[in-house]
Amino acid sequence: MSENNRAHLARKKPVQGGHTGGPAGSLGRPVEKAKNFKGTLSRLLKYLKPQKINLIIVCIFAILGTIFTVASPKISGHAMNSLTDGIIAKSVVSSITTAQNSAVIGINPMLSQLQQLETQAPTDAAKATIEKQFLAAFNLTTENLATFKQIVALPKISELTKASEKSDTINQFINLTKKLPADLLSKGTTTTKMPTMSQTEIDRAIKDVTETNGKIPFEAIGQVLLQLLLIYILSSIFTFIMQYVMSSVAQKVVYKMRKNVDDKLARLPLKYFDSHPNGEILSRMTNDIDTISSTLQQSLTQLITSMMQIIGYIIMMLTISPVLTLIVLCTLPLYVIVTTTIAKRSQKFYAAQQKHLGELSGHTEEMFTGHKIIKAFGHEKESIETFEAVNDDLYNVGWKAQFLSGIMFPMMNFISNVGYVLIAVIGGVFVTKNILNIGDITAFIQYSRSFSMPIIQTANIANVIQSTIACAERVFEILDEEEEIAETENANVIELPRGDIKFDHVKFSYKESEPLIADMNLDIKKGDTIAIVGPTGAGKTTLVNLLMRFYEIQGGKITFDGIDINDLKRGNLRTLFGMVLQDTWLFNGTISDNIAYGRVGATKEDIKAAAKAAYADHFIRSLPNGYNTILNEEATNISQGQKQLLTIARAILANPTVLILDEATSSVDTRTEVLIQKAMGKLMQGRTNFVIAHRLSTIRDANTILVMNKGTIIEVGNHHELLEQKGFYFDLYNSQFTGANLEEIAV
Repeated sequence: MSENNRAHLARKKPVQGGHTGGPAGSLGRPVEKAKNFKGTLSRLLKYLKPQKINLIIVCIFAILGTIFTVASPKISGHAMNSLTDGIIAKSVVSSITTAQNSAVIGINPMLSQLQQLETQAPTDAAKATIEKQFLAAFNLTTENLATFKQIVALPKISELTKASEKSDTINQFINLTKKLPADLLSKGTTTTKMPTMSQTEIDRAIKDVTETNGKIPFEAIGQVLLQLLLIYILSSIFTFIMQYVMSSVAQKVVYKMRKNVDDKLARLPLKYFDSHPNGEILSRMTNDIDTISSTLQQSLTQLITSMMQIIGYIIMMLTISPVLTLIVLCTLPLYVIVTTTIAKRSQKFYAAQQKHLGELSGHTEEMFTGHKIIKAFGHEKESIETFEAVNDDLYNVGWKAQFLSGIMFPMMNFISNVGYVLIAVIGGVFVTKNILNIGDITAFIQYSRSFSMPIIQTANIANVIQSTIACAERVFEILDEEEEIAETENANVIELPRGDIKFDHVKFSYKESEPLIADMNLDIKKGDTIAIVGPTGAGKTTLVNLLMRFYEIQGGKITFDGIDINDLKRGNLRTLFGMVLQDTWLFNGTISDNIAYGRVGATKEDIKAAAKAAYADHFIRSLPNGYNTILNEEATNISQGQKQLLTIARAILANPTVLILDEATSSVDTRTEVLIQKAMGKLMQGRTNFVIAHRLSTIRDANTILVMNKGTIIEVGNHHELLEQKGFYFDLYNSQFTGANLEEIAV
């Protein structure tokens, strides 16, 4: 595995949705930061600009949904208050009614006895004497007697229907009983015990009776429950609409971004793909853009919702109790201290975990990819030892990272519980002093318990956004790459190509400091077969790449049928060539589709004719589904030689003007090679042919053989002429048949 791939594996992020040690777990993870955060964010926002209206809609529904969510605890608290007030009012009415009935029953006999005695008195003086004797007998004062008469004169609470009359009667009854000695009411025939209540409790009770008429307001509570149900339904609908619209926004943005990247890749020169690992390009095209999509679809709406919740919770808590709100806000520094402390400690362990995970992935991939070689050379023990060493390192840092991440939530929960205890204690005192109601406390507790969650989510989202901007930066790096030289406005198209090719003082180098082709001159006519031979790195394949404009020359020019290839459309130029390479490329599909890739609109008869010409028809028919056999992604369900035969059939079907064969028969057996060479002989007739070969036996019949070394053509001629020269080609040819020392030949 290359170092680039190792580095790429090391950068891979954990799968989202895995264990993170609680809601705050990801705060301790290393954050991938962009090199140019502001610039990349500005470019990313440009992709969002066309979705401005949809984003406004998302914000509106996010705000509405959050308002309903934030309001629901307070509404439920009001329901709790109404229920509590109703219970208190009903209890007070019942207690005072009982006390009133008992008082009347105890007082009436005394007043009746006094009335009878007074009716028997002949004069007012006698009545006064009887009243004095009566008061002395019952140890009463004149004021007590007057109070008794007022109590008896009060209307019965149980017979009243209006809330105001009940509350007035209760208030009068309580005030009258306060004028009497504590044990006076118990001297009648029935013992009367008044409920012990402070003046604050009396005032609240009278208020509750006025509001509820001494009954539990089930209808009002039912209405509140219906309101809550409606709120939850509306909140769900708004959230659904918000997510639906945001999903559309996210997909439109990444669709445009993915399309831009795809279009850009089509315009990039071949040197970009040669200098960048395929896995890295695919990762930017898929993983990085998917990360952007997930952030836009989930994290962005969550960020808006969390910010609104934080503001909403603070406002609602302030409306209930500023003092308790201050207690909640005082816990925020504790959250920050715990989070930053644990994050700093866990950061280095997560970074090490990612490093060792990349090493383990790279080692595992290498060992399973090359397991045959490992077994052949007996390196199983070393492989296992390396795996165990890396695995141990991963374990040592992994459990520390997960442990520190895992204690984040318990610590947050502890701080939240401390705040909860303080709120419960102080809130309980406020309830006893009638500063707050029970419903207010229950609502406040819900707000305080929910308050920490959006704060943690906001911190997590800030980290996600950092990583997302880094992903966007890698995507924009592709978009900023230097493209192929733009085609001229009046680019030519060759309608009837002949195949005359000329290299005129061509210069080229992959690196400016290391020139490869200094001054190449070739004049190739239609029907010529040009064989190109030479050691590895001599420039054989480079010559073909220049011919098809996969790379641009730095000097001179190349003409096709007398027209500079720079003045031709690339698409038209490349359709003039057919290639059969040493490295076969087949896609996931049927054999018939893979052969037909060479020509649009090819019929089944054309496909079969091409397969027969390439001597592939026999093995294709021997497969279970024949031409409909589906090749897997790596085409491992057929042999390497059979793959090569299919690519040759594809080239035959394409019927190009110029044929390029790069070790086309290197993967077939000798007998099949002879047959293919015969087929190639027919195919090559009337065409310009370039044959790149290391096996010199395959190019004996070439019209011209170019011997290349270090980017320069050092020998030109046919097979017999070059052998007679006894130069580089002579040594190279004999080395394949006599086993000459290759090191001496290279020198």
